[in-house]
Amino acid sequence: MKKLLLSAVFATSAFALAACGGGEEEKTLKIGASNVPHAEILEEAQPLLEEKGIELDIVPFQDYILPNKSLASEEIDANYFQHIPYLESQMAENKDYDFVNAGGIHIEPIGVYSKKHKSLEDIPEGGTIIMSNSVADHGRMLSLLEKEGLITIKEGVDKTTATVDDIDENKKNLKFKADVEASILPQAYNNDEGDAVLINTNYAIGAGLNPQKDAIALEGSDSPYVNIITVRKGDEKNEEIKALVEVLHSEEIQKFIEEKYEGAVVPVDGK
Repeated sequence: MKKLLLSAVFATSAFALAACGGGEEEKTLKIGASNVPHAEILEEAQPLLEEKGIELDIVPFQDYILPNKSLASEEIDANYFQHIPYLESQMAENKDYDFVNAGGIHIEPIGVYSKKHKSLEDIPEGGTIIMSNSVADHGRMLSLLEKEGLITIKEGVDKTTATVDDIDENKKNLKFKADVEASILPQAYNNDEGDAVLINTNYAIGAGLNPQKDAIALEGSDSPYVNIITVRKGDEKNEEIKALVEVLHSEEIQKFIEEKYEGAVVPVDGK
């Protein structure tokens, strides 16, 4: 019985071992990621990890829900798609999520896009602002609109958790449509819906938009919404995870991010 139990433990280990030439074993790290830019960045990191004896198996996801579900069910070893406020909101909603931040990798400045208007100042009285249904991003989006002078947030409210209900002054009596799935925000923009659409950079890039050129307003690079490597609590100490974060913080990967995304994705070198 003890032998059977031990076999089961090894068989279900989060970090699989794949046999390679010469009788040596190569460690495999399975990580879930959004297609753009996360999976692209991981693909660039693959050969650097191979040099460390780690095979990186990238599992692409199209939404913001399944990557954490897959991590909780141990289908993957880590995920790379979310920022800390979103992670915290998901852990509050799902008590079985016992996750930690293994390292911050980059920032994706969120942008405001419009086919109707060339600036936020042009948005008319009573105009409609379209936002994602991700409540964890609402404070971030509203903070951008506040910075641009369209609204103010009630005094004393934590801006990272602010919602539409926390708007104090709304100079143009703007209407907010905040129930759109994040992945279809570019479609709302292309369909010329509303007066402006706030789109997460990964989805903007994936839809062929250039945040630096196409956005009429863009979040600053000092944003606290750093995209992180998320793992189950305790796994942040695993050597494979440490190696992954180290490689993603390397000069080679940071240079790749800077050159490929031209400021639409900003690398960070801390946790």
